[in-house]
Amino acid sequence: MTSRILFPANRTLDHEPLSDGAVTTGVWQAPVEALECGLWEHSEGVSTDIEAHEVFVVLSGSARIEVEGQDDLVVGPGDVVELQAGARTVWHVTEPLRKFWVLVPG
Repeated sequence: MTSRILFPANRTLDHEPLSDGAVTTGVWQAPVEALECGLWEHSEGVSTDIEAHEVFVVLSGSARIEVEGQDDLVVGPGDVVELQAGARTVWHVTEPLRKFWVLVPG
């Protein structure tokens, strides 16, 4: 296998609208064997999700993540976050958010 740039910094993600059309997200999954990882973006606004077990690093933007049964997580650039599988979340994105995510096997 060759070392390579998987996603150049100047490349953009295509976004799709969520249910109400006001909020959009874009995702890219890295073509890496034996590991699920990639980039995810979320426009300003609010969305809900049921999470996979993942670790992510916020690259840009900011958000408050409501996690059912826990204190809110306020995240911004440089934060490394773990979300547990099955966690019900509400994302309040105040600046367009971009994160690099890795799914935790198991």
